[in-house]
Amino acid sequence: MITACSAPDDTPPAGLDGFRHEYTDVDDVRMHYVTGGSGTPVVLIHGWPQTWYGWSPIMPALAGHHTVYAVDLPGLGDSTGTPKSYDKATLARYIHTLTKKLGLQNPAIIGHDLGAAVAFQYASQFPQDTARLGYLDLPLPGPQVSATTYRNLSWHIAFHMQPQVPEAVVGNDVCEYLRLFYPQVSFNGSAFGGTSTHSPFTDAEIDEYARTYRKPETLKAGFDLYRALDQDVKDTEAAQPVGAPTLIMAAQGQAQAIQGTAAPRMTNIVRAVDIPHAGHWLAEENPQFVSAELLRFLSE
Repeated sequence: MITACSAPDDTPPAGLDGFRHEYTDVDDVRMHYVTGGSGTPVVLIHGWPQTWYGWSPIMPALAGHHTVYAVDLPGLGDSTGTPKSYDKATLARYIHTLTKKLGLQNPAIIGHDLGAAVAFQYASQFPQDTARLGYLDLPLPGPQVSATTYRNLSWHIAFHMQPQVPEAVVGNDVCEYLRLFYPQVSFNGSAFGGTSTHSPFTDAEIDEYARTYRKPETLKAGFDLYRALDQDVKDTEAAQPVGAPTLIMAAQGQAQAIQGTAAPRMTNIVRAVDIPHAGHWLAEENPQFVSAELLRFLSE
């Protein structure tokens, strides 16, 4: 039985204990991020269909050793405005400008899903400002995975890349679409050979993501992340290889395949780690393991 979604509410969730919501203007957008902790800086970049909130299961553990900045990508979450493009090289420049405004010195950059491609571009474009790269669960669009190949990886990628169509289909009930989508790429979901329709997220968590994605401009921005994949492939092909120490983490059984797409452009991969009992939602499905791996990597 599908549970009804909560009524629309534009109130951001209360911050985690020890964390605070902040906003900073970056060129033509107002960027939202949640920060807390102390120590060397770590920047966390979300993918689709998530926001900074996707990192919340692991942020307290990281904050015990590092100053954490969980960022909403331009035009997504509680960031507002429209960036010049949703290609990942452009988005990386927004993140870099933000880190400079915040005075961060050589942060570690960690990205998940399409946010991992942003993190890669950040590390490629700004090697002097990248202490370490965390690359979580995304085949790198580029020489090893063309845009055509990407479209064939999953129904949702081809669907989301269509102009206007996904907004028309999803816009009437964003919450139900998210509720039905999240289980598919969870550990026991259909993308991993299972049949589970149980979401790894609570109703309250799904409501929080729907709170932002139900805004028409934000819904479009999320799909624009996919529509930029053709440009992302070209940008990866032109990118300088990343020499920063790199940790790859992936859904159980997927790390070797992810590494195969990334290795030509990441020359200092320290480890490629399968997250046990986790599908695509690494931080939610096994937060203890992900936290331990990241803390180990960041301290090396």
